[in-house]
Amino acid sequence: MSAPLSNSAAHLNSDKRRLRIAVLNRTFSTAGGGAERYSISLVEQLAARHEIHVFAQEIDHQWPGVIYHRVSAPLLKPRWINQLWFATCTWWLTRHGFDVVHSHENTWHGDVQTVHVLPVKYNLFHDRKGGRRALRWIKVVTSPRLLAYLGLEHLRYAIRQGRKVVVTSDHLRAIMESSYPVCTEMISVITPGITMPQLPVTKLRKDAARALLGLPLAGYCILFVANDYRKKGLATLLKALARFPVDFMLAVVGNQSQISFFREQVKTLNLGNRVFFLGSLKDVAPAYEAADCLAHPTLEDTFAMVVLEAMSYGLPVVISGSKYCGISGLLQHGINALILDSPTDAFQLQHALELVLTQPVLRNQLSQGAKDFASSYQWRKLVLKQESLYHSVLASKNAVNAQ
Repeated sequence: MSAPLSNSAAHLNSDKRRLRIAVLNRTFSTAGGGAERYSISLVEQLAARHEIHVFAQEIDHQWPGVIYHRVSAPLLKPRWINQLWFATCTWWLTRHGFDVVHSHENTWHGDVQTVHVLPVKYNLFHDRKGGRRALRWIKVVTSPRLLAYLGLEHLRYAIRQGRKVVVTSDHLRAIMESSYPVCTEMISVITPGITMPQLPVTKLRKDAARALLGLPLAGYCILFVANDYRKKGLATLLKALARFPVDFMLAVVGNQSQISFFREQVKTLNLGNRVFFLGSLKDVAPAYEAADCLAHPTLEDTFAMVVLEAMSYGLPVVISGSKYCGISGLLQHGINALILDSPTDAFQLQHALELVLTQPVLRNQLSQGAKDFASSYQWRKLVLKQESLYHSVLASKNAVNAQ
């Protein structure tokens, strides 16, 4: 094998090379959550310049130039067994023939590991000391499920030649560094991105979107988008909605499996005619166009891609603070968002929404601030950072092979 190129020459050469990249995601569908949409958007951007292979158990996506590989799923539940199965299958299928393996899942292999959720280790042991920590360890060693997740996670973030760990926010980076200090030098922050809408949201487009979704044409429409309604704060939002007059409505987009539980709360609060459960939408754009603002009182979000998407449509957003939501650390209260101190305070949430919806000057300021912010996080810029990581991984592999 020839000697390695100089750094500058290698960089120029790598920029021109078409890479063969494997992408691992159990669910590859736009109807999934933010993690899935992140992965899909990245694949769509990269497919024009690289050969992309997607390995997934559930595939509901088609894109020119992308090659799809359906991974078997003989046992979807318990989930930890399926996670081990998926990790093993994708390891076997991608162990040869790819320049880079990019995993969005808890797998022990993969050159690039993108982290979308809080580490299992952090959730189990954060702020637990002494007896409480000992009890947690007893729980772990007696649970095959927890042992499997922790074991995969430990291997996922172990030092390996060329391995890179991508997190979606500085907030998550700090958590990762405290949970797995060994991977500190491998971590890079690449936030989710968006593609700005082609057309402005006019009154005509808003009415058309509401008609398409079955929403009333008159009245204020608050939008809530999530797959985990509990974790993202729907219960608090419903309590806040109950404080508003009848011309305030709520459109809920996301996982249909939790609808029945929250219908009971809707009934208890006498909101039956004002809450519209729209289920999972393959295209969320009409929901953004139909709404007057987005409410995201989340209890836990490493970034919150839905907030960035809403902002690209010029929607004012009311969201939890940076302690709970990663994107909040990048925003300015009163400039491009209204940020909540407590996502469980229904009165505070109601007051913030009332300001956004009934104060035109503030609403216009937040709308313009939202679009300005979103325009700085477009995929065409962020994908260059991802490509740079791929080339770094490949250069490291080539250096080892050349020794």
